[in-house]
Amino acid sequence: MKEYDKYLKLLKEKYPTKQSVYRELINLNAIMNLPKGTEHFMSDLHGEYDAFYHIINNCSGVIREKVAMLYGDELTVYEQQELCTLIYYPREKLSILMDENKVNDEWYRNVLNQLIQIAKLLSSKYTRSKVRKAMPVDFAYIIDELIHAQKDEDDNRSVYHRQIMETILSLHNGDEFLVALTDLIKRLAVDHLHILGDIYDRGAHADKILDLLMEHHSVDIQWGNHDILWMGVFCGNPVCMALVVRNNIKYKTMSILENGYGISLRFLLQFAVNTYSDKNVDDAVYKAISVILFKLEGQLIKRHPEYRMEGRLLLDKMNLDKGTVRIGDKDYFLNTNEFPTVDMNNPYELTMEEMFLMGRFRADFINSMALERHINFLYEKGSIYKVHNGNLLFHGCVPLDEQGVFDGIVVDCKSYSGREYLDYCESMVRQARTGDSDAVDFMWFLWSNILSPVTGRCIKTFERTFLDKDRNADYKKAIEEDKNPYYVQYENERICKMILREFNLYNENAHIINGHTPVRTKEGQHPVRAGGKLIVIDGGFCEGYHAATGIAGYTLIYNSHGMKIKEHHPFMSINMAINSNRDIESESQVVYVEKQRVFVKDTDNGKQIAEEINDLMNLLKVYNS
Repeated sequence: MKEYDKYLKLLKEKYPTKQSVYRELINLNAIMNLPKGTEHFMSDLHGEYDAFYHIINNCSGVIREKVAMLYGDELTVYEQQELCTLIYYPREKLSILMDENKVNDEWYRNVLNQLIQIAKLLSSKYTRSKVRKAMPVDFAYIIDELIHAQKDEDDNRSVYHRQIMETILSLHNGDEFLVALTDLIKRLAVDHLHILGDIYDRGAHADKILDLLMEHHSVDIQWGNHDILWMGVFCGNPVCMALVVRNNIKYKTMSILENGYGISLRFLLQFAVNTYSDKNVDDAVYKAISVILFKLEGQLIKRHPEYRMEGRLLLDKMNLDKGTVRIGDKDYFLNTNEFPTVDMNNPYELTMEEMFLMGRFRADFINSMALERHINFLYEKGSIYKVHNGNLLFHGCVPLDEQGVFDGIVVDCKSYSGREYLDYCESMVRQARTGDSDAVDFMWFLWSNILSPVTGRCIKTFERTFLDKDRNADYKKAIEEDKNPYYVQYENERICKMILREFNLYNENAHIINGHTPVRTKEGQHPVRAGGKLIVIDGGFCEGYHAATGIAGYTLIYNSHGMKIKEHHPFMSINMAINSNRDIESESQVVYVEKQRVFVKDTDNGKQIAEEINDLMNLLKVYNS
């Protein structure tokens, strides 16, 4: 009670008069009755910057829907498309329209008025103060005046607002004003952005995606396995370093290493050419870093028997004379028997040259200021899972056993499962940032283990790298990665409800929103599962997945009326979008419609405001006494 009295005393300093309390209570109660802001969910971006940038610009079709709502009867489909493209890419589209001699004062009047009406529609969910803060500073006053103009205002106000527009045109400032309006529209279209993991992977520009996210007004991130891998790199895990280098060599995206983060591959190239006989330099480099990786993995596995990953120790199972490796109780043919740096008496020991290489990589990664900036952001905005507005968000899984019971690990004689296990994993990720050696090692466990909540499968990198696909009849089976039972059990509504209860979500409209696993639409898979309790939104942004999925993935919109999932077709290019007004084609599927419109008072933010209102009411009692 004493603590609360101290809090009221501090609150009194902020609201020194009874009138100031009245004013804030009126404001907060008004906010509580505004419609809930729009949440935008995206997942598995995989470094595909262009597609991500476009979907951020079009807000998964939200802007297109608002344009159709306002101007569906006034503008042709082509005109609506052109207006949308102008909002997405204002400077680029303006340049094209000018070259086509379509831009004049009358065009500006029409388009600017259209943009003002769209901004007015989108601003209706927010307080005037919040809208004003979202406005570009240079035009805040002007935009504020124009979006609050009324159709039935008197002649004086009408002349006043008309003169604002004419002055903008006479000063030839229409371009900058237009850009400011489009920025505001995109800012208001989405109140909050959720990224459900895997910003990094095979795409070339995860760094550019992170730069864009760092500019976003409101975002949270649920770490994916590829994000954890890069976080492990910066925390100093050498296995993660070797994996990141190997992955970028495999997918030919070395630019993110060299240009994005300043990681030199020169010494690896020299070492590979001098050590391996492969005629193709890329093959030699790939083999060199792969061998280093499997040595480092072996060292880590031996340090941590609690990981129960002895089955991944395969270098010592090779028979180089026969060109085979024993996996389980079976011998498989290797696609090479050239392993000059592997001492079969001590196969997991790095050579001096390999140690030198890893030392170079460590220095480059640790000292990369760009990488440090991005990893700090991931730590600041990220988590293993998030409970938000009645939904449970995570990238991978909540580990289960075959019977559908929560599974996990035992550490220091203590068992962790369910929510407690996910909390433990997050605590280890954060400890890794401090340099704790066990926590740093644990980052690789999270990348590769079937019990990892960000992965949930047994990664078979060695098999995919060194097994001969032509000489092993059961090659496909050999490289098949076992998945956590969660990925079967999550089709069951009872299981999903059990998981939601574990995170204190009992509302009938609570959902699990999940990334990580591509939805194979062409095989009949659907993103909404388990009686509507589970929504899988692997973004499918990466072109490499399109053949398997049949689409370019899903995003999710949750506004005051309910949830809509957006099925996207492959994105061609930003240039095509600008020049041909080609938006990402998408189809909306309603997940559910709220029985009653959702207001701020029904959200997590509303709960916080309710506490503030209660405190102010108690302060008012103090003043009255």
